[in-house]
Amino acid sequence: MEKQIVIVSYWLGMASTVIALVMRTLNAFGMLLPPATAKAGETIWYMSFYKGALLFLLVAVATSGYAAVRGHKAV
Repeated sequence: MEKQIVIVSYWLGMASTVIALVMRTLNAFGMLLPPATAKAGETIWYMSFYKGALLFLLVAVATSGYAAVRGHKAV
């Protein structure tokens, strides 16, 4: 049962990561924002890089856990 929870959580997390990256990219180019809110490129600041780094760290941890559960050799 724990294996199934880890596997489903992993793929749900990967889907959420892709959605977050797409949404953030569209925001950075000024899409998905009302024109009065901000121009393209004005939404990129240091927190964008901080959250991106945290997102990729969590993906790395999740991938390591997923590999351990599936019996793959973790690096």
